[in-house]
Amino acid sequence: MSLCVQDLHLRFAKASGPSALAGIDLSLPQGDIGVLLGPSGCGKTTLLRAVAGLERATQGRISLGNAPVVDAAQGLHVAPERRRIGMVFQDFALFPHLNVAQNIGFGLADWARAKRSERLQAMLELVGLAALAERWPHQLSGGQQQRVALARALAPSPDLLLLDEPFSSLDVDLRERLAHELRAILKQAGTTALFVTHDQFEAFALGDHVGVMQQGHLHQWARPYELYHRPATRFVAEFIGHGTFVPVTVASSLPGHAYVDSPLGTLRLPGDVPPTWGLGEGELLLRADDVIHDDASEVQATILRKAFRGAEFLYTLQLDEGLTVMALVPSHHDHGVGERIGIRLDMDHIVTFARQGRHSNAF
Repeated sequence: MSLCVQDLHLRFAKASGPSALAGIDLSLPQGDIGVLLGPSGCGKTTLLRAVAGLERATQGRISLGNAPVVDAAQGLHVAPERRRIGMVFQDFALFPHLNVAQNIGFGLADWARAKRSERLQAMLELVGLAALAERWPHQLSGGQQQRVALARALAPSPDLLLLDEPFSSLDVDLRERLAHELRAILKQAGTTALFVTHDQFEAFALGDHVGVMQQGHLHQWARPYELYHRPATRFVAEFIGHGTFVPVTVASSLPGHAYVDSPLGTLRLPGDVPPTWGLGEGELLLRADDVIHDDASEVQATILRKAFRGAEFLYTLQLDEGLTVMALVPSHHDHGVGERIGIRLDMDHIVTFARQGRHSNAF
């Protein structure tokens, strides 16, 4: 079932300062996976709890399908147990005295025996645990426990599944594998899901739509590709991926396109100079994959730091002007810290900001 959140505000009764949530708008179509991403304390879990009904909104509206479950203006707040929402928590919360099958079937107690047995077997097969149905939780790995918790939440066929950092206690390699497994399971089940994480790799592996939050505000709700290549705000540009900002000034401008000078050369903007630029000056967002290693380039930079990533190095480079940029370089180009290398720009997506501006201009 689809989820729609409109102008949602939430302020805790005894809290001072800004609202915990301020003007949240998002929509999640049936069968899609949405991910809330942001630093600790940004409001991700508070928003999840508001959707679940565990926190009461002070303003705004939440709908599941065509049915509102929250309408603050009308005093409507449907109880959590009546929202047909499943939840998976950080600690899985499995019942230690119940085996795998009993844990998964816990929410099916009111179902007819034959239907319950059929649904239980389907869930065991869906998460790949049919052979472990009689195991106890303490006999399972962390990844297997996570799948039991997921199957238990999916068993009653919820209209929406909410997941609050379910991989936070697992090691990095397992988290990445389970993120892909979780997406496959949710897609196979056709379940609409909203997931909370602070890890952008998890967010991109899982999400059809990703929202970036900061201090109770949702800066952008978009597909992962759009977030990376067309960030709506400076915070999104800084939070997502590896990026730096370099100053640019207008060299020439004609209707429909302009040329700007940057420390890495002249660049053509396929559009007019943004009207927010003062004195023809702005800033250019450079992703690490926009900066190419090219020994023939006139622009030289000094390697300040290098991080080995297997197939590539992430170099932090200092230009002669003192500015720093980042570059992803194939790992067979193994240069030492302090060496100078040639670099050039190769940009498919151009994102600029007014000097210290909050909102972007994407070309």
